[in-house]
Amino acid sequence: MSVASVAPVAGAVLLGALAGLVAVPFGRHVVGVPPDEGPVGGVGSGGTVPGDGNRGRAPRRAGDRAGASTRAYASPRRGSVTVTGAVVFGGLAVTHGAEPALPVLLLVAAAGLVLAVTDLIALRLPDPLVGAVALGGLGLVGTATVTGEPGRAATALAGAGLSLCGYVLLALLPRARLGFGDVKLAAALGFPLGWLGWPTLRLGLLLPHVLAGTAVLALLAAGRVRRDTPLPFGPAILAGAWLAAVLT
Repeated sequence: MSVASVAPVAGAVLLGALAGLVAVPFGRHVVGVPPDEGPVGGVGSGGTVPGDGNRGRAPRRAGDRAGASTRAYASPRRGSVTVTGAVVFGGLAVTHGAEPALPVLLLVAAAGLVLAVTDLIALRLPDPLVGAVALGGLGLVGTATVTGEPGRAATALAGAGLSLCGYVLLALLPRARLGFGDVKLAAALGFPLGWLGWPTLRLGLLLPHVLAGTAVLALLAAGRVRRDTPLPFGPAILAGAWLAAVLT
């Protein structure tokens, strides 16, 4: 690999590390958790979370006992999210660095890092951040139209529509654990997944359930959660979309 090809990837890795570095404090700010407050299961005081993703869940207090009102996760460490950001951006740069839409994909990834943080901290997917992901996807539709690729624009729109319909049906199933914040995020990610092609879209719709199922089984086996413990699904949606984007 030449220096000319390494430089953009290295730049993307550094940019991703920076995005990950600021994702945790920004995410805590978005859900109303003070930066100096320890890991909590909601907003700490039980107050209203601003800009929630309409999941329909009541805010949780740090003192709730294990069970239906307890989360399995706490605020992620900044170092871990920084490394994750570097890997996410670097992977996209390696696999899609030659495409003019790479900046849009990185923008979606940056918003995704913050969304993963807010979901892990407070089981929230704030609408403004999901909207940023959707706007990035619409930007890809516009890019495909300008570059004379109507097929890509059509698959991007179809990807969003299929993701929306599929997740709405899943959310309406009896005993479903999905919230409508998850539905909106999946629909927003359907734009870039569809833009990248049908194989990417199919894998991006499948992988979140595989990842989430594996994580839940591991947590149950370790005694970290119970069957009625609410768990964030947003990180699995985001991780599945990223894996699909770099593997196909």
